Amino acid sequence: MTYLELSEDGGGSHKFYEVTVAGTQVTITYGRIGESGQTKVTPFPTAAKAQAAAAKKIAEKTRKGYAPAVRGMRARRAVTHRAISSTRSTAQQAPVLWRFHSGAAAFGIFVDEERCWVGNQNGDVYTVAHSGTVTGRFKLPDGVKCIVADDFWIYAGCDDGRVYDLSGKVPRAAYEIAADVDIYWLDIHDGVLGVSDRAGRVTAIDYEDEFQWARSAGGDSAWMVRCDEDAVFHGHSRGVARYDVSDGAPVWTTPTDQVLFGWQEEHSVYAGTARGSGGSVYRLAKGDGRIEAVYQCDGAVYSCATSPGGRHVFAGDNHSSVYCFDASGERLWKLGTGNGSAFSMQYLDERLYIVTTDGSLACIDASEAAIAAARAGSVPQPLDVKAAASLETVEPSAVLETVTDVGDGVVVECVREGERLRVRVVSSGYESWNVQFPKDIREPGARYLVEGVRSAGRGGFYRAYGEIRRLL
Repeated sequence: MTYLELSEDGGGSHKFYEVTVAGTQVTITYGRIGESGQTKVTPFPTAAKAQAAAAKKIAEKTRKGYAPAVRGMRARRAVTHRAISSTRSTAQQAPVLWRFHSGAAAFGIFVDEERCWVGNQNGDVYTVAHSGTVTGRFKLPDGVKCIVADDFWIYAGCDDGRVYDLSGKVPRAAYEIAADVDIYWLDIHDGVLGVSDRAGRVTAIDYEDEFQWARSAGGDSAWMVRCDEDAVFHGHSRGVARYDVSDGAPVWTTPTDQVLFGWQEEHSVYAGTARGSGGSVYRLAKGDGRIEAVYQCDGAVYSCATSPGGRHVFAGDNHSSVYCFDASGERLWKLGTGNGSAFSMQYLDERLYIVTTDGSLACIDASEAAIAAARAGSVPQPLDVKAAASLETVEPSAVLETVTDVGDGVVVECVREGERLRVRVVSSGYESWNVQFPKDIREPGARYLVEGVRSAGRGGFYRAYGEIRRLL
């Protein structure tokens, strides 16, 4: 038996690889350090061929940086979840149209024109149509911290330290966070990943999953990170800071109450905060960090969001209430969720979508007519959504379908560059840039067929999208 580990500082890998030969059989077990991992057993015609195959696998992993180790010496990565403290709201009931109980406390939510995404602490990610029908389910290896979108791509940050691309049929690991980082929140813009953590740091990782910079503003418990084309905005126990996205140079720092959540619009960032028994949402100017408005709530603010352009500001507190303010800070209404406190939220087309401490994804009718009726005591009977027993569960995999016909796809190739494996476009008409591509399926010399590639907004690299197939 040969046991190897790869644990990198900054870069993030924290994996093991074990090869056992028993007669003519080779057993390979691999995964995250501290976890049981996955096992593959392969029989061979003779014991000599089994030994040769094992030696080849060990040599491949050694070239990638794996080294002999003793199982159990390195610990599983630290994982912290936000403390669940939620009481029942005394406010009138909000007009909930439908609700879906995901099975565990939920933090992750993303809503687009086609569907709603929710991820929970069991590692389940569901997609739900706006009408309230469950349309898909992914199963990730650990609890889901958050779900974020970056143009075409949908990503789920997971407690196993990986960020999974959910844009295709099968989840693919796109980023891997250093093992010593206790992740609190994630955001991605144009391929650059921002990570905030328990120690109050913020870290930037590029499209190749390589460490760029890290900064600390002196606080801890950094629950907020938001990224745009110019900056990374970081919220922690002492306030909010802005850093230059390219090199992490500090731009401004604004003291606030303890930050528990963050949101952004084009010109402003929003920080949901807690202080004593109350809380507020701060609106800060992106340019200079100036406090533009404060939205006062009656409890600690677990989440916040806005309507387009920041015309209305929404907040969820630890007493299972949701609020709506106008842009100036005037409170327009406060209503109870009926489903626990909103850990995350998003507004779209006069509907407020929330995920809660009891694991529910709920759709609230936030139109003026529905809110007026609710404040008068008239609310609809919520539809309780169930996932069909026949719904297929899709898990991450490094196995690829093989094809021989290129068709309308784009061909890319994996090449070795020093210690790294890079992917570049082979099809004609493209620049000789690297391609953002899942690390787990890269093999030197292999060619792949992807649906397409897009140039990053800042240029300099491509991003593969759609299904990935191995080209024979």
